[in-house]
Amino acid sequence: MAKRPILSLSIIIGLVLMFSACKEDALEQIKPDFWKGNTFHQPTVDTGKYDQGIIKVKTFGKKHKWEEYQIMELPDEFIKWNFGSRIKSLEKIKEKKFPSLAGPHNAIVATQGIRRFDTSFTINNAVKGMGFLPKKDKLHEIDNLLKSTIGNTRKEKLDILLGLYEKAEELYDRTKQVSLELYSTPEHETHSFLNQMVNPRAAIVFLDIPCYELKVISQLLHPEDPDLTQYEKDMIEYTNLIHTYFHGEFEKQFITVVYHIIEVYNNSPSKNARGVRIMPEKK
Repeated sequence: MAKRPILSLSIIIGLVLMFSACKEDALEQIKPDFWKGNTFHQPTVDTGKYDQGIIKVKTFGKKHKWEEYQIMELPDEFIKWNFGSRIKSLEKIKEKKFPSLAGPHNAIVATQGIRRFDTSFTINNAVKGMGFLPKKDKLHEIDNLLKSTIGNTRKEKLDILLGLYEKAEELYDRTKQVSLELYSTPEHETHSFLNQMVNPRAAIVFLDIPCYELKVISQLLHPEDPDLTQYEKDMIEYTNLIHTYFHGEFEKQFITVVYHIIEVYNNSPSKNARGVRIMPEKK
């Protein structure tokens, strides 16, 4: 009889541990907690010197120091390949043909930071829909064009996008790529989200020939962050708008990820490529 309280206590402790483990698996997240209510502000990227072409980055934690990176422009060969492929894809869609999954839209993003509760690894790889951001002085003009034609027929909208892509050199910012973090919330964080919050340094590869790799700094912007600059708000609005323009209306604005270009490599299997850095150019 004297052993029953001990047995009961053991059962209680076991149930508590089991519940805690289930809770961790359900949340699929690990400390640190970046959220303040339903929003966050990325603590590992500083754009205070952005106008000088510099972005400051650190890995999360007091022991890590800030490092400065020079922002670069994507080279001509990347621009020619990227928009040439996008134009071909839109033309296929107009003909009611399925476009290739290879190419500039489906980017493979590699990150490293911390582990989630459901893995032993701190590395992650994910395919993200990737695109360009208009130049700062063209952003509102293109926003207004998309908003005024968002109710047009599918064919008319494809023609509008084709018209924009044909003027890529004039309209689009070469220093960035943009994407959306569609799934992360305070209750569920993707591994790529966690990694980029902790360590914003990432690599992007596009499966195609030619094959390009970008070394980037990932800046995550939450639409409800009260500390956003006006330009950051504009980037969020455009990235969500172009997504809606093509894929249909959504109930909310999603987290925007701005990938600032630091280095560019040609990973094609040709003789003069094979992982050679092409930007910044070698001195």
